[in-house]
Amino acid sequence: MATEIHEEEILGKAYDGRLMRRLLHYLRPYKLQVAVAVLITIAYSGMGPLRPYLTKIAIDSYIEKGNEGGLFHIILLLFGVISAQALLRYGSAYLTQWIGQKTIYDIRMEIFSHLQRLGIKYFDRNPVGRLVTRVTNDVEALNDLFSSGIVMAFGDIFTIVWILSFMFSLSVPLALVTLTVLPVLFYITMLFRRKVRSSYREIRILIARINAFLQEHITGVIVDQIYNRERRAFKSFDEVDAKLRDANVRSVFYYALFYPGVELTSAFAVGLIIWYGGTHLVSEEFFRAHGGISLGILIAFLQYTEQFFTPIRDLSEKYNILQTAMASSERIFKVIDDKTVVQEPVSPESFENVRGRIEFKDVTFAYDGENHVLKNISFTANPGETVAIVGATGAGKTSIVNLLLRFYDVNGGGVFVDGHDVRNVSTADLRRNIAIVMQDVFLFSGSVKYNVDLGNDGVPFDKVKEAAALVGAGEFIDRLPNGYGEDVKERGAALSVGQKQLISFARALAHDPRILVLDEATANIDTETEQLIQQATTNLLKGRTSIVIAHRLSTIQHASKIIVLHKGEIREQGTHQELIALGGIYFRLYQLQYKDQERLANQAKVRAEASKS
Repeated sequence: MATEIHEEEILGKAYDGRLMRRLLHYLRPYKLQVAVAVLITIAYSGMGPLRPYLTKIAIDSYIEKGNEGGLFHIILLLFGVISAQALLRYGSAYLTQWIGQKTIYDIRMEIFSHLQRLGIKYFDRNPVGRLVTRVTNDVEALNDLFSSGIVMAFGDIFTIVWILSFMFSLSVPLALVTLTVLPVLFYITMLFRRKVRSSYREIRILIARINAFLQEHITGVIVDQIYNRERRAFKSFDEVDAKLRDANVRSVFYYALFYPGVELTSAFAVGLIIWYGGTHLVSEEFFRAHGGISLGILIAFLQYTEQFFTPIRDLSEKYNILQTAMASSERIFKVIDDKTVVQEPVSPESFENVRGRIEFKDVTFAYDGENHVLKNISFTANPGETVAIVGATGAGKTSIVNLLLRFYDVNGGGVFVDGHDVRNVSTADLRRNIAIVMQDVFLFSGSVKYNVDLGNDGVPFDKVKEAAALVGAGEFIDRLPNGYGEDVKERGAALSVGQKQLISFARALAHDPRILVLDEATANIDTETEQLIQQATTNLLKGRTSIVIAHRLSTIQHASKIIVLHKGEIREQGTHQELIALGGIYFRLYQLQYKDQERLANQAKVRAEASKS
């Protein structure tokens, strides 16, 4: 698996106005709460700088003059300020987190809703793990921006403004002395932001790759174990995981340098204040010339210096949150903006009382737009007919089903159901009348009943049981500890392949489709279960149009029509007997399968005779 990080993937804008405007759009439903949160944060940010000012008054006006009564009132006022600050901080924290959670809920729902609408082509080229990362990690990164980034940044800015206002009101010379360290602090901050930016973006890319790798290898763990690939898979995972570790270590290294650097600069500023203020505090001439630097002012400035560097350090952290959010939003909007969707008709045609007549007219199709997998396909399936499609792997059999269900659109020609071009019918109406049973059955986590009705209230429980009974699934379901309430586990891990296939048959039949598609549905089923399904579905197919894709020719001999595909073209059409008499591709396929069956039967006979002797 390729794990290289390309330069163009890592570099990008730390701030993108277009992306930020799109992100702020999600705050619109909560603009009142945002306004209240900003006001609370501004008020809260002013409470901290007020405390050193009250300390200055307490020292200069009351402690030095021995005014115990006035000192008591200042203490009460200071306690009130601290209490108000605590309440405002609680309100700000709660409200901003509330806004953040509401916003990321909306974004996550929008992404999932869009993923549900995207065409199958999109999932052909995007790993599941990468998409999971978009909905989880990347959206969570936006939570930091909305809950502790935007609003709190206002608080940090206003805290700095409040502090500077108090500092200059108390002593202009001391304020200027304090600000002399700003160029050093600015340089440290810019260096930190530049270094940490690339590592953050690299971390996001590698997290997505790890998720994709895990999803692929956990799903395919059986293959790894069968072919003894555990060591090789471990080595591949170790490579990408080591890259993620190194990127995180680099990020931690930059943090480890930045925060001590800020603290050192702060300590240097404190030293300057003590040196400058302390020197002139004992100078009565300077005291008279500059309006005086009192002990209270000096102590207040020491407190202001400590407070001043905290929001600057926090703003650097907010910058990291911002650039992480930019990287994440870029990926999220790339998913949301993807137009790989089946375009719904502007004015969909009425599609009711479907009879089930299917017609392909000169259909040409290519997945990539160039290499055609279907060429000039034309055939008709009348209501109630069973049309079988056979051919070698890659002949285009499943592509015909994909076009019928409109997972993809044709490049040329048209697909019609009851005379309606499927492109002029809403996909919901079209697929409501078609059920498909695939070779690779997918079951959701949940009960057996849920996997049959799929949560559709229009499918009553009696119909679920009836469908299960008709396909021969009712007997084994009744034997389960909880019957139809039995949890089938993820992907039906608690059931055998045959049982899962039977449930998929029950699912298709419970929704009472007019058109039934069996895409090699009996390929993974033993002969006994296959016979059970064939017997149960014979009557059910009456009155329904069915398309059967099968490798086992024995299962389609009674089909109304058999279509033989070869390299994307229809080479033969007819009934089983007609195609056998033709002596073409179908005849050769039938002979090969007949010989294989005969060989297997002879082997079984030999083993039986050997066991007797």
